[in-house]
Amino acid sequence: MLKSVTSILLLCLLVCDTLPLSGAEPKESHPVPRTVAPGAELEEEYAAKAFFEGPVWDPVGKKWYFTSFVDKDTKILRLDGEGQASIWLDNTKGINGTYLSNEGNMLGAQAYGQHVMSYGFGESGPSETTVIAANPKWNQPNDVCQTPNGNIYFTDPDFKNRKTSAVYVRTTDGAVKKIITEMPVPNGIIASNDGKTLYVGDSHEKLWRSYPILEDGTVGEGKVFFNPETARQDSPDGMSIDAEGNLYLSGRGGVWVASPEGKSLGLIPVPVFCSNVSFGGEDGKTLLLTCSNKVYSLKMKVPGGQYR
Repeated sequence: MLKSVTSILLLCLLVCDTLPLSGAEPKESHPVPRTVAPGAELEEEYAAKAFFEGPVWDPVGKKWYFTSFVDKDTKILRLDGEGQASIWLDNTKGINGTYLSNEGNMLGAQAYGQHVMSYGFGESGPSETTVIAANPKWNQPNDVCQTPNGNIYFTDPDFKNRKTSAVYVRTTDGAVKKIITEMPVPNGIIASNDGKTLYVGDSHEKLWRSYPILEDGTVGEGKVFFNPETARQDSPDGMSIDAEGNLYLSGRGGVWVASPEGKSLGLIPVPVFCSNVSFGGEDGKTLLLTCSNKVYSLKMKVPGGQYR
């Protein structure tokens, strides 16, 4: 997920210099994933001049939330209706990727403040605010997820120099461990529904990797999980998972859906760069897509992994 004014610009350069020019789009044909509801189409939920990220559904308040970047003006917005959003939290210090925690709160990776935060869903703002992890030496925490046992994983990419990037775990005893250091630019992150596999977007190699999660919360040797057959080379970004264990991977031309074995189930094409995706809605069968200047929804046949 994109993050910090300098990193947004850097990633824009990274993405834009590899995107096909207008009129030169590669002619590719990819099936619509079978997990998309029959006849469903992208529906525009909100539009503004901003870079949107971090979609998350509050199952109690039954509202969508997402993050907004306009230079260093960063907010968390709440979707109040089609085309309408309100500021739920202002001056977030770069909250980027979010995740619905096991306790029903919003986890947020704070890029500019070098924190991982937890927010309780309140009507007019957070009902409680907790620092989950912090280190002033971190680059810019980018994306975050949690496994069923309570461990919290997050990426900390070094977009500028690509030398100090890492993936961390914050275990339930409060310890924070660096678990992946060999990836120059780790980006989106999600865990399998059983908490046994960690998936990380590699924005340097422009593909997705998987790692076995070990008993102590660290990971074993990683491997390439998914590298779609497409000429599109925009960077991998945020991701989600459904109840069947299929992965929803933003980047490389839209949102790819891959089976737990890493087989392509197809592509959800998106007209603008898609930064992140998340499941929600009252039945858990709505996919919210945050993008450049747009937020879309798409009806699905299967619910998200947290709604199984």
